[in-house]
Amino acid sequence: MKSKTVELLGNKYELIRNDKDCFNYDEIVEKATDYFEDYDYIFGDFAYDKVRLKGFYDSDNKKVKEINDIKYMDKYVEDYCSFGARIFLLKKIK
Repeated sequence: MKSKTVELLGNKYELIRNDKDCFNYDEIVEKATDYFEDYDYIFGDFAYDKVRLKGFYDSDNKKVKEINDIKYMDKYVEDYCSFGARIFLLKKIK
């Protein structure tokens, strides 16, 4: 996948995962709120053609907890996303 950079919530992000080319900027802009500004990553999954967003932190971020630690993202996908869900991951460029 060719690296893609997007601007969202006044920050720049690199699209580092984009399963089945599911990332749709216009749809994400509608869903993203200032709640996500603080996170190092914005994760999205599609269920029933609707996108759900979740914030994750780098493991060394002082605000990290197990539920939002990026190293546990695969477990989150396994436990909370539909099997075979299309997912994407944006990483904040600092």
